[in-house]
Amino acid sequence: MNPGLFAQQHHFTIGSSQFLYDGKTIQIHSGEMHYPRIPEAYWRHRVQMAKAMGLNTIAVYCFWNFHNTSPGVWDFTSERHDLVKFIKICQEEGMFVILRPGPYVCAEWEFGGYPWWIQNNDKLVIRSNQPFLDSCKVYIQQLADQLINFQMTHGGPIIMVQVENEFGSYMAQRIDIPKEEHRQYYLSIQKMLQEAGFDVPMFTSDGDWLFENGAIPGVLPTANGEVNIEHLKKCVDAYYPGGPYLVAEYYPGWLDHWAEPFIRIEPEQTVNQIEQFLLHRISFNIYMVHGGTNFAFTSGANYNETYGIQPDITSYDYDAPISESGLATPKYMALRELMKKYTDDSLPGIPAPIPVITLPDIPLNEQVDFFEWKNTIVPVKNDTPLSFEQLGQGHGYVLYSKRFGQPLKGKMEVTGLRDYALVYIDGIKIGELNRMYKTFGLDIDIPANGRLEILVENMGRINYGAEIPDNSKGIISPVTVDGVEIHGDWEMYNIPMDQAPEITSAKSEVKAGHPAIYSGTFQVEQPGDVFLDMHGWGK
Repeated sequence: MNPGLFAQQHHFTIGSSQFLYDGKTIQIHSGEMHYPRIPEAYWRHRVQMAKAMGLNTIAVYCFWNFHNTSPGVWDFTSERHDLVKFIKICQEEGMFVILRPGPYVCAEWEFGGYPWWIQNNDKLVIRSNQPFLDSCKVYIQQLADQLINFQMTHGGPIIMVQVENEFGSYMAQRIDIPKEEHRQYYLSIQKMLQEAGFDVPMFTSDGDWLFENGAIPGVLPTANGEVNIEHLKKCVDAYYPGGPYLVAEYYPGWLDHWAEPFIRIEPEQTVNQIEQFLLHRISFNIYMVHGGTNFAFTSGANYNETYGIQPDITSYDYDAPISESGLATPKYMALRELMKKYTDDSLPGIPAPIPVITLPDIPLNEQVDFFEWKNTIVPVKNDTPLSFEQLGQGHGYVLYSKRFGQPLKGKMEVTGLRDYALVYIDGIKIGELNRMYKTFGLDIDIPANGRLEILVENMGRINYGAEIPDNSKGIISPVTVDGVEIHGDWEMYNIPMDQAPEITSAKSEVKAGHPAIYSGTFQVEQPGDVFLDMHGWGK
């Protein structure tokens, strides 16, 4: 395809057995990348990289909670939020776009894309009832206001729109909800998308063994993770006879959790599978062609019975063909050579990498102790600990503090911990609690007039599975000592970390075992990428 691809009106349709572009058969060679996970200045570079690898399409999730930052507040313009700009870049580079608007996206993203504050509506049941659908309708309309004119039916690059995401999986996990109620939900999402103005072909996305739950009559079902072509065809044909066939997520790598080794998939395995798709005219989407970074507090988590929670790390490299920093990996080069054999047009050259610069060591001359910083925050007082959501906070940290008039000694249990905590008595660290390891208790010995402080971190809301609706953070149940609830005069300090504290030139003393914020300055003569070495640091 060339940059002038969309200079005039074109048509994309789903034929009896093939995808059709202006009436001619086309195979979708797609790669997924997510605009919030890429610095905005690099969006074009990453799209160009995908095109130079031989792809003709970019698949992209839209993230409800990234744009709906608080009730009634929408952001489609600030850094990394300008979705229209990203779609325009795809169009300018001659790439089709597959839009995956959710409302649920999974994607190893905080809460699967849902805004944290919807949990404060006790009448709302996620992925189910009318109050939730009412919230979804507002989101879908906001998205439509941005994007409907960028569909191919309006001269834009968007060729397909996905209805919900992996809902067949959720139906299989939530057998407590009647199937008919599930079906009414996802049919409502389809109707909302249509009524909002999305009029390009729609599709669903699930593991093909879950089509029974997730398929919508008359809508193309696509498969996630399927590599057996005959099985793919058999499953699709049962619901959409003759196809066409699209593997909506083919995984060249995988996600990474904290405290687990990086997962790597050899280039040969990926190349061999993509070649099978090409030989058999199976359309595909490489999830991810470029993963990027979970900036700030956007990483999600999985639920695991053994660990309770498996938080995702900040890097979303995914062992993708294009590395987290935008470099062409050996996997990329091998796929590019393969695609050369199966494309009618010559591939463009690989874009030059973003320059990497070297900086001298940066002295951290200024610092502030977390417990000194707390003195600038007005606490919320309550008889019992409140969750993040009850405190009106989505991410970051909350410091729970209580003074005891009488001495107290025994086994403290915080079974409602979500997710990680440092515990202090009179400013001295006595231990850590960690939901990931199901470490919820430790021995305490508080003197008369002593103060207990529990600093709790939200490590990411679960983004997949039946546990999605149970995603409150902080301390969500009573704190006990030897089985007796500790109540009365709790103080809670909101530390959302949405902006750094003001650090004066005066260097405050950071006590041993205390978390702290450190600051240093440096000068850059020529902008470029740098890599921050955090060896020697820790929680």
